[in-house]
Amino acid sequence: MNCEFKRKLPIPMDIKELHPMTFEMQQTWEKRDKEIKKVFTGESDKFLLIIGPCSADYEDSVIDYVSRLRKVQDKVEDKIIIIPRVYTNKPRTTGDGYKGMLHQPNPLEDADLLEGLIKIRKVHMRALKEYGFSCADEMLYPENYRYLSDILGYVAIGARSTENQQHRLVASAIDVPVGLKNPTSGDLSIMMNSITAAQHPHTFIYRGWDVSSFGNKYAHAILRGGMNIRGENISNYHYEDLMKVYEEYQKRDLANMGVIIDCNHANSNKKYLEQIRISKDVLHSCRLSKDIRGLVKGLMIESYIEDGRQDASCGVYGQSITDPCLGWEKTEKLIYDIADEL
Repeated sequence: MNCEFKRKLPIPMDIKELHPMTFEMQQTWEKRDKEIKKVFTGESDKFLLIIGPCSADYEDSVIDYVSRLRKVQDKVEDKIIIIPRVYTNKPRTTGDGYKGMLHQPNPLEDADLLEGLIKIRKVHMRALKEYGFSCADEMLYPENYRYLSDILGYVAIGARSTENQQHRLVASAIDVPVGLKNPTSGDLSIMMNSITAAQHPHTFIYRGWDVSSFGNKYAHAILRGGMNIRGENISNYHYEDLMKVYEEYQKRDLANMGVIIDCNHANSNKKYLEQIRISKDVLHSCRLSKDIRGLVKGLMIESYIEDGRQDASCGVYGQSITDPCLGWEKTEKLIYDIADEL
């Protein structure tokens, strides 16, 4: 192979033994897991907000952001369940650029995957232990899921991964809710096929094991917009789009119909301030149709401490070094506005 085998990394069990969950953390995780799943089964009418930085970068600012969410969560807990985005892997269209905390625990230094594996577990553990949040992360590398499998509250599979068979099969073995995005083409049938695969049992190879999954009945859709043949972004969060997804669900024998609306990416044409308007547009559709309100389980919003984005070398505390995000003041107001409209 045209590569250098640098070192053998610890298996997930070893990392978990070095950085174990406490009994209290496990109890917190289990309580959260039940609450989140009830939203997808329809037993709870609470609304999910999967919210946070485009990509987790620095531990201090990420945990600072999570601490702010905790104060807001306590005020809206009767209507909203907040799931912080702590995305430690960053997909790159060309493969270049910052690939997330897993690759670069310090964005200004070279990659260190061993330190990265430890760092991402520590950050997720701090969010759970200090602030009671089991968080969301993107499953960019399915074989790495086991390093965080006991601590995550939600898993997202990105637009460029949703067609991949390994992602679909591993999703079928995960026991927390997994959201599968529509592909960049915007093709809903591909997304629905991914959900079908994730909800069914399978036999496959995983981390050198012959495994049989039982299917994930909490696998669901994430709408993030798409792109036409001219490279133009096309949104898919409007009333008509949601009704189309509802109809697609009706055609299939799937459990727990559900959609999360990604308010950024192609839906906002990467204009991050549009997330505020899009959030309220979706809530308006929910008020117009009981079918849509039953379908839409929540929103995904990219938010951090400071508005916008920067290059990694700029050093602005709490500002994204990948895609631009809503700042904290706008985020806090938006969460309260959403609670008022529910």
